[in-house]
Amino acid sequence: MTVTKLLNLPLEKVLFHSLRRGGQFADLFYEIKTETTLSFENDKLEKVISGTDAGLGIRVIDNFHAFYAYTNVITESSLMALAAQLSEMVALSRKPLTPPRISPLKSYAHTIKIPPEAVALDAKTIYLEEANVAARSFDKRIHQVKIIYRDEEREILTLNSLGEQTTEKRVQTVFLVHVVANDGQTLETGYEMLGGIKGLELLDGDSHIRTAETAAQRAVTMLEAPFAPKGEMTVVLSSEAGGTMIHEAIGHGLEADLAQQGLSRYSGKMGETVASPLITVIDNPTLKNRRGSYHVDDEGTPSQKTILVEKGVLKSYMYDRLSAMKDKTQSTGNGRRQSYRYRPIPRMSNTYIAPGETDPAEIIESLKNGLLVKKMGGGQVDTVNGDFVFEISEAYKIENGKVLHPVRGATLIGNGPKILSEIDLVGNDLGFAIGTCGKDGQGVPVSDAQPTLRIPTIIVGGRS
Repeated sequence: MTVTKLLNLPLEKVLFHSLRRGGQFADLFYEIKTETTLSFENDKLEKVISGTDAGLGIRVIDNFHAFYAYTNVITESSLMALAAQLSEMVALSRKPLTPPRISPLKSYAHTIKIPPEAVALDAKTIYLEEANVAARSFDKRIHQVKIIYRDEEREILTLNSLGEQTTEKRVQTVFLVHVVANDGQTLETGYEMLGGIKGLELLDGDSHIRTAETAAQRAVTMLEAPFAPKGEMTVVLSSEAGGTMIHEAIGHGLEADLAQQGLSRYSGKMGETVASPLITVIDNPTLKNRRGSYHVDDEGTPSQKTILVEKGVLKSYMYDRLSAMKDKTQSTGNGRRQSYRYRPIPRMSNTYIAPGETDPAEIIESLKNGLLVKKMGGGQVDTVNGDFVFEISEAYKIENGKVLHPVRGATLIGNGPKILSEIDLVGNDLGFAIGTCGKDGQGVPVSDAQPTLRIPTIIVGGRS
């Protein structure tokens, strides 16, 4: 069912039926999503997955507790039955809300140059074939190449008990190349990923070729590299590394629900100094065509730029409606969900450290002995105390301000709040990375970014 047809149903009646026994707030969320995934491996198209899913969820908030249910049977009778079930979960302790006047529908969309549905499957497959050839021809030691292409068109509708209603259409496209290099003794991997609120213009020109070559080069470079030194040293995080460490080391800790539950190192520290005065952290879903961008969040709240940390001082958490109600403040537009099957929770969007004033070349030249990190890998973070361990996918030894040779097998071990407090140089550049962020069993598209950063002392795990 399209959003247009859905609007012919008595949605206002359904919504307020869920509040017939009382409640502080209620909203409904409808989603229809069409997606296509292509997997290319072993020199051929291995898998094609395509389909459409649609459903509607209703939430009632009472006494700062959320009750949520959903269905993919979209009829008046099924929705009224779902609303009735939710109403039974609410304590009969207050009068039902008086239905407000419903505001005019606000509709949003993003500028998409080449809609994925306008491109045939065969034409999409050509991008994967060409990327496969580019990766394999890069070096004879390239052993395996896997390429994933995914496009998604998602249209949502929200309606709440304040009378607000919105729709937004979002198109996401992702292109990922994963390469394994093998010299007979050692295996090394390299990957590179593109993505955003874009259609097939994501792969305009030779961007798919360059993505494949970057992944291949990374694998071969690490194959030839000696093992990284270990111990405490100065590390420069290049802007090319993206904001993975920032996302994990501080981002989750600034999501309001975790802070309210005492599951964040930043709980109860509003207005306190939590980082170096050189550090400003921003979450901004209003950025154009970034993977974590949107006009309204999954509760219908308009997106906004939120300064989380300003010159080292904690200024705000990221709020959805429920967490904002608990803190008696306004949502920052960070209520997000994977699909209609999930309730909204506070999530990051496009999260980054703002650029500073130092030339990145000067930061590298300032190192007498240390490491330059150009690509981060996976990692683990304890949001309660901020401790983290991150793998490094691409790194280089630096001596006397000169980049010498690549090193492999390195990890970064440290504490997020401590590292953010000690950063002493911030570059005037900014580099983005993309991903899918997991929390509470659901994933949402995000991007993160940082300028070039110098960490005076951090533990590097290695073998030499």
